[in-house]
Amino acid sequence: MRGLGWPEMRRQVAALASTLSDLGVGPGDRVAAYMPNIPDAVVAFLATASLGAVWSSCGQDYAPAAAADRLGQLSPTVLVTADGYRHAGRVQDRRDAAVQLADAVGVGTVIMASRLGGALPPGVVPWVQATAGDRPLSPVPVAFDHPLWVLFSSGTTGKPKGIVHGHGGVVLEHLKQLVLHADLTAGERFFWYTSPSWMMWNFQVAGLLVGATVVTYDGSPAAPTADALWAIAARDKVAYLGTSPAYLLSCEKAGAHPGERDLSALRLLGVTGSVLPAAAFHWVQQELGEHVTIGSISGGTDVVSAFVGSTPTVPTWPGELSAPSLGVALDSWDADGRPLRGEVGELVITRPMPSMPVAFWDDPDGSRYRDAYFSTYPGVWRHGDWITITDRGSVVIHGRSDSTLNRNGVRMGSAEIYQAVEALPEVTESLVVGVEQPDGGYWMPLFVVLAPGAELDDDLRRRIRQAVSDRASPRHVPDDVIAVRGVPHTRTGKKLEVPVKRVLQGAAIETVLDPGAVDDPALLAEYAAAAPLDQKSGARRARWPAGRSRSPRG
Repeated sequence: MRGLGWPEMRRQVAALASTLSDLGVGPGDRVAAYMPNIPDAVVAFLATASLGAVWSSCGQDYAPAAAADRLGQLSPTVLVTADGYRHAGRVQDRRDAAVQLADAVGVGTVIMASRLGGALPPGVVPWVQATAGDRPLSPVPVAFDHPLWVLFSSGTTGKPKGIVHGHGGVVLEHLKQLVLHADLTAGERFFWYTSPSWMMWNFQVAGLLVGATVVTYDGSPAAPTADALWAIAARDKVAYLGTSPAYLLSCEKAGAHPGERDLSALRLLGVTGSVLPAAAFHWVQQELGEHVTIGSISGGTDVVSAFVGSTPTVPTWPGELSAPSLGVALDSWDADGRPLRGEVGELVITRPMPSMPVAFWDDPDGSRYRDAYFSTYPGVWRHGDWITITDRGSVVIHGRSDSTLNRNGVRMGSAEIYQAVEALPEVTESLVVGVEQPDGGYWMPLFVVLAPGAELDDDLRRRIRQAVSDRASPRHVPDDVIAVRGVPHTRTGKKLEVPVKRVLQGAAIETVLDPGAVDDPALLAEYAAAAPLDQKSGARRARWPAGRSRSPRG
């Protein structure tokens, strides 16, 4: 544990900005980062932004090739990196990986921080050298829409998209979100468990705008104990803690009791990444007490902010997000562009937000940008989420509209299935997809990851189906329940529903995703073994009787 006060941070930012300038970095040039979530990464970003240069970062859990798929698009001038990090008690030496990445993207200068304390590779500029001395900090004035950073889409299908955001829009949006929605103030401590690969890292850094102290952490959220994040929050007197529904569910199933720690400073728990089940909401509220607001938010890398979430003036309801964020013209539309209330529809934004992208990288005519958001409803942003706006103005998120379950014309988001199934103590995680078949059939398998010691026997299969029927929809009881080793995710934790669906429809794995963008690429082969179509011939595989469980290797 180490602290970095405002005077020392300012000194390091000024020194590093001077070093970057001496290396030829100026407005519009790109500085790439391959770093863990440590204070040095924040310093490097601030130094880059002060020069009017463009920042882009990738966590060191990415392999060099996967990081190069992203950062290499930018032709960066300098690579800022570290020798590695520690995760779950293990040392992750990334010196060789950093050198490989530098070669792959063609940068001439590498600045490397020493996180592990080993000898640095020859030819790199040590961090202590790059940040030495006292230099004046002289930020370069830039236009409102001057590029601040490039964030990349998950890249699970095709080349990762580089999403460019501007200085002014980001500052407005983040100040609004942190001051007015989170009520974050100077001197408070703000800790969101994240990685430099994810937009929430950029969002957390914005805590500095209000004078808050940002807590960075590059370790595991569940080591040395399942409640590691709660331990950090208690130790550092965190006021605003951010995490994911998956972490909260894992804590509950592990028997953790965060309420037994001294969390007296905590007043807001931010939750994003997926839908927080109502049952998990109740568990957290019971553990933490009514004085802690559970503030679920939903947005995206596309706007590096939230469309909808909590606010101090509106109550929170289990399973719902309180209200659209200020300045967000959010609506729910049917296929013909008519507003819906109390029914499932497409999440749309009908007026511009300040932090909508200024461009996609390498999209000179803007055609890819327009096609991504404005092709369904001309002139109106379609985000790709199914939502319901309730009669009290709150919002229920049902999941991605491109992975909607549509059985016999009745649509349902996958989130409802997950909430029902993952409430069972024997199930740690699940994934459901609806697979349209060439003969017009529709196959809806449910993949489950079992808790240690659990077995997918007839009784558990029955209870899984009953849970879906009772808590979600009897029309969406799965055709098959299949035990799997794990659920594949993007590096930012999102379940890979669409790639799994395409694999089950017979697509070759290498055509549906970039393995470097997945936390465990080997899992896709296990899912492919359950496909009802042969990937080579297109012929139908032998199907096992509906309702029977099957291991993907069985």
